[in-house]
Order: sequence, then C-alpha cells, then structure tokens
Amino acid sequence: MTPGFKFLLLTPGRWKDLEKLFGPRGACGGCWCMTWRLEKKHWQESKGIQNKRSFKKIVQNGERPGVIAYQGKEPVGWCALAPRDRFVFLKRSRVLAPLDDAKVWSITCLFIARPYRQKGLSVQLLKAAAAL
Repeated sequence: MTPGFKFLLLTPGRWKDLEKLFGPRGACGGCWCMTWRLEKKHWQESKGIQNKRSFKKIVQNGERPGVIAYQGKEPVGWCALAPRDRFVFLKRSRVLAPLDDAKVWSITCLFIARPYRQKGLSVQLLKAAAAL
C-alpha cells in the first residue's frame, strides 16, 4: 500500500468525512450509494437528500457499508461493500445472478476524489475491503 493512505470502515463518527468526499451532490448525481440498494424507480424518486438520509440511517443503525480512504486526515476515496443480499438490484438481476448458494459480499461502488484518480487508489481500496 502507498505510504500516507489509510483505510477505515465508515462509522457514524466518520459520516462527515463521507459528506466531504461526496460533496453536496452526493458523489454521482445524488446517489449516496443507494443505487444498488433500491429498486430503480424508488432510487430515482429519492435522488439527493432522501438517498443521503437513507444511507446515513444505514450507517447509524450499525452497518459498516464501506471503506473510506484517507491521505492524512483528508478523505480521498470510497469503496462500498456489503453482503450481497443487502442489494435489491443484485437480487433482481439476471445478468448478475448468483452462481451458487454461497453467502458472498459485493462491492458496488468505487469513488475517488479527482486529484487522486489514475494513481492506483482503486486497487488499494479493493485490497483494503477484501482484507476486512
């Protein structure tokens, strides 16, 4: 791993770091990492603040839905992961259907702050997530 990066689970105490990383629009157009957790219609109706509230509630209820990458104290990257059954979209997908009955975790999002893109941080985030 590159010196200077650290990788920590998202907890309620780190919520402000995720807000800072995602910015006021919630990373990708109001997603707030809810795309895979909701049916498409409901997700589109919830873009923005409602998705933010829903995702924050997940974190406040004790789930650890991902890993934040830091350079020093600055949040610079995000990797969303959870047990596959938490993702409604995956449950309904024929293309991404399970291969067997094994209980697996799924990674549904990687988000890297612009200045840190094309530097291998995504690979490091994936490795950190797999090590948890």
